[in-house]
Amino acid sequence: MSQERDTQTVFMEATYRALCTHGYADLTMQDIADETDKSKAALHYHFDGKDDLFREFLAYLHEGFAEKIADHPDGSPVTKLVALVRRVLDPVDDESDQQFNTAFMEIKAQAPYRDGYREILRRFDADLRTEIADLVREAIDAGQYDEETAPEEVAEHVLTYIHGTWTRAAAIGADVVTMREHLIDDLLDMLVEDATVPVSAEPPDAPALAASGGDISDEDADDGTVAGDAGIEGAEDDADSGYDGDDGDEVTLE
Repeated sequence: MSQERDTQTVFMEATYRALCTHGYADLTMQDIADETDKSKAALHYHFDGKDDLFREFLAYLHEGFAEKIADHPDGSPVTKLVALVRRVLDPVDDESDQQFNTAFMEIKAQAPYRDGYREILRRFDADLRTEIADLVREAIDAGQYDEETAPEEVAEHVLTYIHGTWTRAAAIGADVVTMREHLIDDLLDMLVEDATVPVSAEPPDAPALAASGGDISDEDADDGTVAGDAGIEGAEDDADSGYDGDDGDEVTLE
């Protein structure tokens, strides 16, 4: 890494920390400089001002986001789609990360008024929409989704739902996990009749399945497969863990 690149990274990481502490509206260039061992003058040497710095910061975040959503686990297209939703709607427990999420909402709200913000934010949307639509197309080709399914429409629905989830979480404290699981249920409900989804060779404990509304018969317990709703729950768990289904059986959704 070049010295220039290294310095840019230092300032980007400092911007993240400063946002967690001060939020966007009250953040100053001095606040960011204070998060480093460099002076405010050094910060101004690299950036013309706060807007210039934040355009670079958004581009920095986008680079990491693009890598994150393109990194799929092994498995079927729907398994990958569920895993993608889980990654993008992964709630944070750390207080500083929660503060950053709130600050990021402030940054997005500035997009209509700040040159360059909207253009970079559109890249986030475009990349995520493409990933979702491509996975839906793969699911259609694999026979998991009906051939009449419209990939772009599904992608737009999922994208809008994701934006709404984070907005509600920041504004009113809505539970991200609950909303995420509703979206995953929607994606699993789209599976065609007789579609197969890999499940782990080790079935979940019976009490957990009972709580989810599923049943295990003696035969199911013997061969490592679960039926009905319990099978869907198993598929969700596998998607979360990155399980590729190679060592397990398949459940038929009827």
